[in-house]
Order: sequence, then structure tokens, then C-alpha cells
Amino acid sequence: MINYKNFKFSKLNTPEFSHLKLLLFWPLYGLAFLLLERGIELTYHPVYCTLDDSIPFCEFFVFAYYFWFVFLIGIHIYTLLFDIPAFKKLMYFIMITYVTTCIIYIFYPTMQELRPTEFERSNFCVWIVKRLYAFDTNTNVCPSLHVIGSFAVLFTAWNSERLRTPLWRLAFTITAILVSISTVFLKQHSVIDIAVALVICAAAYPFAYILPEKRAAKRESLKTSESPSPDAPESEPEKISAVQK
Repeated sequence: MINYKNFKFSKLNTPEFSHLKLLLFWPLYGLAFLLLERGIELTYHPVYCTLDDSIPFCEFFVFAYYFWFVFLIGIHIYTLLFDIPAFKKLMYFIMITYVTTCIIYIFYPTMQELRPTEFERSNFCVWIVKRLYAFDTNTNVCPSLHVIGSFAVLFTAWNSERLRTPLWRLAFTITAILVSISTVFLKQHSVIDIAVALVICAAAYPFAYILPEKRAAKRESLKTSESPSPDAPESEPEKISAVQK
């Protein structure tokens, strides 16, 4: 477990705590997203495909939808405490995908018109969904950030040394799938939004998870090659020095 008791802002550039600077991305992203959602007038393009009509509204997926926040925040806390390399990869993936998403939102603004205006049932879950609709805009939907965030957690868990057991992998996979499909069952997103999000995830994965591993392995290999072998023969100056002694 990482000990943050000794942390001071003066130590932010030290190897022990420099990874914390990656968290600065979140407030910057939050401001950018808020500006996109509330501060800029754009011409939005509706996102829709015929498959959306085949997916029924199901309010019970609201629990999976909101669990996304626990899922995403939880992996941040866990990796910050127990797995710094995994935390770095998580943040690299999020920065790549979320910045890409913001760029798409600027140059191709999207919206959805899938939300039901009337509900067949009246229950607690429907009440939560109504509050969600009232608060959350129906703009900036493609690609789905819920899907990208879920797969950020999934990829990080699969690449974390402590979470590589079959049971943990199964749990994270099922959760990521449930959160992702909750977006279409709640009519928050189109199937297209999920598909585009998955493409972005697949494109970002090598840059966040594979390339850092290769760079780390290369650095380790260089260190090993540069360090003298105990069995290596003495150089000529060393031999002369030994004779003189």
C-alpha cells in the first residue's frame, strides 16, 4: 500500500508522488465538458439506428448506469493505493479517449431523441430515471463516455497484477458490459454511441497499455546491459592497476 502520509506539494515532482499530477486532468476535463454542455451553442446531429427501436426501455438498468461512478472512482482509489503503474495506464487511456471524445463533440456535435415521454410503469426506478432526464442533457452522446469509462476500468483491472485472477476478471467484465448496455436500455444512448466508443477504446488501448510496457521493458533491458557483469573479464587498465598493487 502506498503511504501518502509523507506527501507534501513540494514533493509533487519526486518519483514517489509525481504520478499524482495526472489527476490534474480531471478538473481541466470537467471545465471543458461543462463548457461543451452548457456554454456553447452548437448545431447537433441526432444519432439513431433501427436497432434502437428493438431495445425496450427498462428502468431497472438505472442501478448499473449510476454504478458507473463507483466503478470509475473505485479503480482510481484502488490503483492510487496499491498499483501505481496500473494507475498511470488508466490515466493515459482516459486522457487519450476523453480528449478524443471532446474533439468529436466539437466538430460533430450529437444528440439523441430516444427518451420516452410517457412511462408504462410507476416505481422508484422510474422516479430516478425522470430525475436523470431532468438533470442530464441529451447532447454530446456519441461516443458514449459511460462505455469508454467502463472499459477504462476493465482494461486497468485486467492489466493489474493484483486483479488478474479469473474471478476478478469475470466480475469486472460483467460490470463493464452491464454499465455499457444500461445506456441503451435507459434510452440515454443509441447503439451507434456504443459502437463508436468501442472503436475509440480499441484504438487507444495500445498507446495506453501496450506501448508503456514495451518502453519499460526496453529501459530495463538497457539498464541490465549497461551494468557490469560480475563474470566479465577485467579491462586492460584494471589489470595494470591490479598488477601495480
